[in-house]
Amino acid sequence: MADLAWYQYALIGLIFAWSGFVRTSLGFGGAVLALPFLLLVLDEPLVFLPIVAIHLLIFSSWIAWRGHRQARNSEAGQGNDGGNIDWAYLFRALKIMIVPKLIGVVGLLTLPGHIMSIIIFAIVLVYGTSYLLNKPFRSQGKVVDCTLLGLGGYVSGTSLIGAPLIVSVFASHVAKHQLRDTLFVLWFILVAIKMVSFLIAGVDLQLIHQLWLLPCALVGHLLGERAHRYMLSAGSGVFFRVLGAVLILVSVLGLIVGSG
Repeated sequence: MADLAWYQYALIGLIFAWSGFVRTSLGFGGAVLALPFLLLVLDEPLVFLPIVAIHLLIFSSWIAWRGHRQARNSEAGQGNDGGNIDWAYLFRALKIMIVPKLIGVVGLLTLPGHIMSIIIFAIVLVYGTSYLLNKPFRSQGKVVDCTLLGLGGYVSGTSLIGAPLIVSVFASHVAKHQLRDTLFVLWFILVAIKMVSFLIAGVDLQLIHQLWLLPCALVGHLLGERAHRYMLSAGSGVFFRVLGAVLILVSVLGLIVGSG
C-alpha cells in the first residue's frame, strides 16, 4: 500500500471506520461489508485481509471480555447463571468447521489475487441479494446446519466473510443473551488460525498501516455501540434492504472490473 494516492488512503480509512461500525452494531459483518469496497480501491485481497484479521482479534476479544464482566456482575446481583458464552455449542460447531476452514486458508494462499477477488464479490452478491429480499440464510435441520457451518468455515478461510452463513446456524442454537459474545469468541479463534497461516506463509501483515487504520476502526466501533443500542429498540429491516442494494451494486461493479 506504499504507492497509493492520498484519496485512496482516505477511502481506505473511511471503509475501515465503516467496518468497525458494522462489526460492533451487528455483531458480525465487519469483513463481508468492507472487503468489496476495499477491493475497488486496491484489487489485492492479501493486502487487506491481515489488517481486517488483526482488527477482528482486537475488537472481538475486547467486546467478549466486556460482555463477560457484565454477565458476571449481573449474576452476582440477580443470581442468574450460564454466562455470556455458550462454550458447549461453540466447540461442537468448531469440530465441523475446522477442516473446511483449513482448506479455505490453503485456497487463499494459492489462488491468484484477481481470482480470489472475483470469488469474494460473487459471495457478497449472494449475501446482498438475501438482505435485499429480506430472506437471510436460515438453519432448518442438522444436515443444513452442518452444510452451512462447513461452507461458512471454508469461506472464512478464504476471505473472512463466512459470518452470514455461520450466524444463521448459531442464532438457532444459542440463547439470545449469549449469541453476540459467543460469535465474537468464534471470530477470535477462526481469525487466530488465519493469522498463523499468514505468519507461516510470510504474508506482509501491514503493521505500519495498522497505526492509522486501527484508530479509524475505533471511531466506527464507538459509533457502532450507539447504533447497536438503537437497533435493539427499533426495526432494522429497512437498514438491511438498503445495505443489500449497496452490496449488490458494489459486487456487480467489482465483477465487471475484475473480468475486464
